[in-house]
Amino acid sequence: MSDLGDWFRSIPLITRYWFAGSIAVPLIGKLGLVSPVYLFLWPDAFINRFQIWRPITATFFFPVGPGTGFLYLVNLYFLYQYSSRLETGAFDGRPADYMFMLLFNWICIVITGLVMDMQLLMIPLIMSVLYVWAQLNRDMIVSFWFGTRFKACYLPWVILGFNYIIGGSVINELIGNLVGHLYFFLMFKYPVDLGGRNFLSTPQFLYRWLPNRRGGVSGFGVPPASMRRAAEDQQGGGRHNWGQGFRLGDQ
Repeated sequence: MSDLGDWFRSIPLITRYWFAGSIAVPLIGKLGLVSPVYLFLWPDAFINRFQIWRPITATFFFPVGPGTGFLYLVNLYFLYQYSSRLETGAFDGRPADYMFMLLFNWICIVITGLVMDMQLLMIPLIMSVLYVWAQLNRDMIVSFWFGTRFKACYLPWVILGFNYIIGGSVINELIGNLVGHLYFFLMFKYPVDLGGRNFLSTPQFLYRWLPNRRGGVSGFGVPPASMRRAAEDQQGGGRHNWGQGFRLGDQ
Protein backbone atom coordinates (compact mmCIF):
# COMPACT_ATOMS: atom_id res chain seq x y z
CA MET A 1 0.00 0.00 0.00
CA SER A 2 2.92 2.30 0.72
CA ASP A 3 4.30 1.70 -2.77
CA LEU A 4 0.89 2.38 -4.30
CA GLY A 5 0.58 5.61 -2.32
CA ASP A 6 4.04 6.73 -3.36
CA TRP A 7 3.20 6.02 -7.00
CA PHE A 8 -0.07 7.95 -6.77
CA ARG A 9 1.63 10.96 -5.16
CA SER A 10 4.26 10.89 -7.92
CA ILE A 11 1.60 11.62 -10.56
CA PRO A 12 1.59 15.31 -11.60
CA LEU A 13 -0.99 17.32 -9.66
CA ILE A 14 -3.65 18.00 -12.31
CA THR A 15 -3.33 14.54 -13.86
CA ARG A 16 -3.56 13.04 -10.37
CA TYR A 17 -6.96 14.62 -9.66
CA TRP A 18 -8.24 13.79 -13.14
CA PHE A 19 -7.06 10.19 -12.82
CA ALA A 20 -8.56 9.83 -9.32
CA GLY A 21 -11.89 11.27 -10.46
CA SER A 22 -11.97 8.88 -13.41
CA ILE A 23 -11.71 5.99 -10.96
CA ALA A 24 -13.93 7.32 -8.18
CA VAL A 25 -16.97 8.35 -10.26
CA PRO A 26 -17.27 5.05 -12.20
CA LEU A 27 -16.83 3.21 -8.88
CA ILE A 28 -19.63 5.25 -7.31
CA GLY A 29 -21.90 4.36 -10.22
CA LYS A 30 -20.83 0.70 -10.18
CA LEU A 31 -21.56 0.34 -6.46
CA GLY A 32 -24.94 2.04 -6.85
CA LEU A 33 -24.13 4.84 -4.41
CA VAL A 34 -25.48 7.18 -7.09
CA SER A 35 -27.64 5.94 -9.93
CA PRO A 36 -25.72 6.07 -13.24
CA VAL A 37 -28.71 7.78 -14.86
CA TYR A 38 -27.68 10.94 -12.98
CA LEU A 39 -24.10 10.78 -14.28
CA PHE A 40 -24.67 10.83 -18.04
CA LEU A 41 -24.84 14.00 -20.12
CA TRP A 42 -28.48 14.30 -21.20
CA PRO A 43 -29.25 17.61 -22.94
CA ASP A 44 -32.85 17.73 -21.75
CA ALA A 45 -31.90 17.14 -18.11
CA PHE A 46 -29.03 19.63 -18.29
CA ILE A 47 -30.89 22.43 -20.07
CA ASN A 48 -34.52 22.03 -19.01
CA ARG A 49 -34.12 20.49 -15.54
CA PHE A 50 -31.01 22.53 -14.59
CA GLN A 51 -29.00 19.44 -13.64
CA ILE A 52 -25.80 21.39 -14.12
CA TRP A 53 -23.50 18.72 -12.70
CA ARG A 54 -23.98 16.42 -15.70
CA PRO A 55 -21.18 17.82 -17.95
CA ILE A 56 -18.74 17.23 -15.07
CA THR A 57 -19.89 13.74 -14.09
CA ALA A 58 -20.09 12.68 -17.75
CA THR A 59 -16.41 13.61 -18.08
CA PHE A 60 -15.37 11.25 -15.28
CA PHE A 61 -18.01 8.52 -15.55
CA PHE A 62 -17.72 5.35 -17.62
CA PRO A 63 -20.12 2.40 -17.36
CA VAL A 64 -17.71 -0.37 -16.39
CA GLY A 65 -18.94 -3.88 -17.09
CA PRO A 66 -17.92 -7.17 -18.72
CA GLY A 67 -18.19 -5.66 -22.19
CA THR A 68 -16.58 -2.30 -21.44
CA GLY A 69 -14.02 -2.97 -18.72
CA PHE A 70 -11.04 -3.44 -21.04
CA LEU A 71 -11.88 -0.32 -23.04
CA TYR A 72 -12.12 1.64 -19.78
CA LEU A 73 -8.77 0.40 -18.49
CA VAL A 74 -7.00 1.09 -21.79
CA ASN A 75 -8.26 4.67 -21.88
CA LEU A 76 -7.43 5.15 -18.20
CA TYR A 77 -3.90 4.11 -19.13
CA PHE A 78 -3.84 6.64 -21.96
CA LEU A 79 -5.04 9.33 -19.54
CA TYR A 80 -2.24 8.57 -17.09
CA GLN A 81 0.48 8.28 -19.72
CA TYR A 82 -0.18 11.23 -21.97
CA SER A 83 -1.62 13.70 -19.48
CA SER A 84 1.43 13.09 -17.27
CA ARG A 85 3.76 13.56 -20.23
CA LEU A 86 2.17 16.83 -21.26
CA GLU A 87 2.01 18.18 -17.72
CA THR A 88 5.68 17.38 -17.03
CA GLY A 89 6.89 18.05 -20.57
CA ALA A 90 5.59 20.87 -22.75
CA PHE A 91 3.65 22.38 -19.80
CA ASP A 92 6.30 21.77 -17.15
CA GLY A 93 6.16 24.55 -14.57
CA ARG A 94 3.01 25.99 -16.15
CA PRO A 95 0.06 24.27 -14.43
CA ALA A 96 -2.29 27.17 -15.23
CA ASP A 97 -1.62 26.81 -18.96
CA TYR A 98 -2.21 23.07 -18.78
CA MET A 99 -5.44 23.59 -16.85
CA PHE A 100 -6.53 26.11 -19.46
CA MET A 101 -5.91 23.57 -22.22
CA LEU A 102 -8.07 21.02 -20.38
CA LEU A 103 -10.82 23.57 -19.77
CA PHE A 104 -10.81 24.73 -23.40
CA ASN A 105 -10.97 21.16 -24.70
CA TRP A 106 -13.61 20.23 -22.14
CA ILE A 107 -15.88 23.16 -23.02
CA CYS A 108 -15.62 22.35 -26.72
CA ILE A 109 -16.43 18.69 -26.03
CA VAL A 110 -19.39 19.58 -23.77
CA ILE A 111 -20.87 21.84 -26.47
CA THR A 112 -20.35 19.12 -29.07
CA GLY A 113 -21.83 16.53 -26.71
CA LEU A 114 -24.97 18.60 -26.17
CA VAL A 115 -25.41 19.13 -29.91
CA MET A 116 -24.70 15.52 -30.88
CA ASP A 117 -26.32 13.90 -27.82
CA MET A 118 -23.05 12.35 -26.60
CA GLN A 119 -23.72 10.95 -23.15
CA LEU A 120 -20.13 10.16 -22.09
CA LEU A 121 -17.20 12.58 -22.41
CA MET A 122 -14.29 10.68 -20.85
CA ILE A 123 -12.80 9.26 -24.06
CA PRO A 124 -13.10 12.47 -26.14
CA LEU A 125 -11.23 14.50 -23.50
CA ILE A 126 -8.50 11.88 -23.14
CA MET A 127 -8.11 11.72 -26.92
CA SER A 128 -7.88 15.51 -27.17
CA VAL A 129 -4.95 15.50 -24.74
CA LEU A 130 -3.30 12.59 -26.53
CA TYR A 131 -3.68 14.46 -29.84
CA VAL A 132 -1.95 17.57 -28.48
CA TRP A 133 0.92 15.46 -27.14
CA ALA A 134 1.25 13.68 -30.48
CA GLN A 135 1.43 16.98 -32.37
CA LEU A 136 4.03 18.45 -30.03
CA ASN A 137 6.11 15.31 -30.50
CA ARG A 138 5.03 14.50 -34.03
CA ASP A 139 8.41 13.24 -35.31
CA MET A 140 9.07 10.98 -32.34
CA ILE A 141 8.97 7.25 -33.08
CA VAL A 142 6.50 5.38 -30.87
CA SER A 143 5.85 1.68 -30.48
CA PHE A 144 2.49 -0.03 -30.34
CA TRP A 145 1.28 -3.61 -30.19
CA PHE A 146 3.18 -6.38 -32.01
CA GLY A 147 6.24 -4.17 -32.38
CA THR A 148 4.67 -1.74 -34.84
CA ARG A 149 6.53 1.57 -34.98
CA PHE A 150 5.47 4.87 -36.48
CA LYS A 151 5.68 8.62 -35.92
CA ALA A 152 3.76 10.05 -32.98
CA CYS A 153 1.64 12.23 -35.27
CA TYR A 154 -0.17 9.06 -36.42
CA LEU A 155 -0.80 7.78 -32.89
CA PRO A 156 -4.26 9.38 -32.34
CA TRP A 157 -5.55 7.76 -35.52
CA VAL A 158 -4.06 4.38 -34.68
CA ILE A 159 -5.69 4.52 -31.25
CA LEU A 160 -8.98 5.59 -32.87
CA GLY A 161 -8.94 2.35 -34.84
CA PHE A 162 -7.74 0.36 -31.84
CA ASN A 163 -10.51 1.65 -29.57
CA TYR A 164 -13.08 0.90 -32.26
CA ILE A 165 -11.85 -2.70 -32.51
CA ILE A 166 -12.12 -3.27 -28.75
CA GLY A 167 -15.60 -1.76 -28.52
CA GLY A 168 -15.30 2.00 -28.61
CA SER A 169 -17.10 4.51 -30.79
CA VAL A 170 -15.31 6.17 -33.69
CA ILE A 171 -17.34 9.33 -33.03
CA ASN A 172 -15.96 9.76 -29.50
CA GLU A 173 -12.35 9.37 -30.62
CA LEU A 174 -12.89 11.54 -33.70
CA ILE A 175 -14.42 14.38 -31.67
CA GLY A 176 -11.47 14.20 -29.28
CA ASN A 177 -8.98 14.40 -32.14
CA LEU A 178 -10.79 17.34 -33.73
CA VAL A 179 -10.96 19.27 -30.47
CA GLY A 180 -7.28 18.56 -29.80
CA HIS A 181 -6.47 19.81 -33.30
CA LEU A 182 -8.49 22.97 -32.72
CA TYR A 183 -6.53 23.77 -29.57
CA PHE A 184 -3.19 22.96 -31.20
CA PHE A 185 -4.00 25.08 -34.25
CA LEU A 186 -5.21 28.11 -32.29
CA MET A 187 -2.46 27.96 -29.65
CA PHE A 188 0.56 26.94 -31.71
CA LYS A 189 0.08 26.52 -35.44
CA TYR A 190 -1.79 29.70 -36.37
CA PRO A 191 -0.03 32.31 -34.17
CA VAL A 192 3.46 30.79 -34.26
CA ASP A 193 3.91 29.03 -37.60
CA LEU A 194 1.50 31.13 -39.67
CA GLY A 195 2.04 34.47 -37.93
CA GLY A 196 -1.63 34.94 -37.12
CA ARG A 197 -3.42 36.41 -34.15
CA ASN A 198 -3.28 34.62 -30.81
CA PHE A 199 -6.90 33.79 -30.02
CA LEU A 200 -6.20 31.78 -26.86
CA SER A 201 -4.75 33.19 -23.66
CA THR A 202 -4.78 31.69 -20.19
CA PRO A 203 -6.97 33.79 -17.84
CA GLN A 204 -5.14 35.56 -15.03
CA PHE A 205 -7.28 33.93 -12.33
CA LEU A 206 -5.76 30.58 -13.28
CA TYR A 207 -2.27 31.99 -12.76
CA ARG A 208 -3.33 33.20 -9.31
CA TRP A 209 -4.79 29.80 -8.53
CA LEU A 210 -1.97 27.78 -10.12
CA PRO A 211 1.12 30.02 -10.22
CA ASN A 212 3.97 29.22 -12.57
CA ARG A 213 6.99 27.44 -11.16
CA ARG A 214 10.67 27.90 -11.91
CA GLY A 215 10.21 31.45 -13.20
CA GLY A 216 7.74 30.62 -15.97
CA VAL A 217 5.84 33.42 -17.68
CA SER A 218 2.22 33.73 -18.66
CA GLY A 219 0.91 33.62 -22.21
CA PHE A 220 2.16 30.12 -22.92
CA GLY A 221 2.93 29.53 -26.55
CA VAL A 222 6.15 27.99 -27.81
CA PRO A 223 6.84 26.73 -31.33
CA PRO A 224 6.53 22.96 -31.29
CA ALA A 225 9.78 22.59 -33.25
CA SER A 226 11.64 24.55 -30.59
CA MET A 227 10.24 22.28 -27.92
CA ARG A 228 11.46 19.22 -29.76
CA ARG A 229 14.92 20.64 -30.36
CA ALA A 230 15.29 21.67 -26.72
CA ALA A 231 14.15 18.26 -25.53
CA GLU A 232 16.54 16.53 -27.93
CA ASP A 233 19.43 18.72 -26.74
CA GLN A 234 18.74 17.68 -23.17
CA GLN A 235 18.94 14.05 -24.24
CA GLY A 236 22.09 14.53 -26.26
CA GLY A 237 20.30 14.71 -29.58
CA GLY A 238 18.35 11.51 -29.03
CA ARG A 239 14.76 10.83 -28.15
CA HIS A 240 13.12 11.54 -24.81
CA ASN A 241 13.64 8.86 -22.23
CA TRP A 242 9.89 8.28 -22.47
CA GLY A 243 9.83 8.85 -26.18
CA GLN A 244 9.58 5.26 -27.24
CA GLY A 245 5.86 5.45 -26.65
CA PHE A 246 4.13 2.54 -25.02
CA ARG A 247 3.50 -1.09 -25.45
CA LEU A 248 0.30 -2.26 -23.80
CA GLY A 249 0.87 -4.97 -21.28
CA ASP A 250 4.42 -3.95 -20.40
CA GLN A 251 3.40 -1.79 -17.46
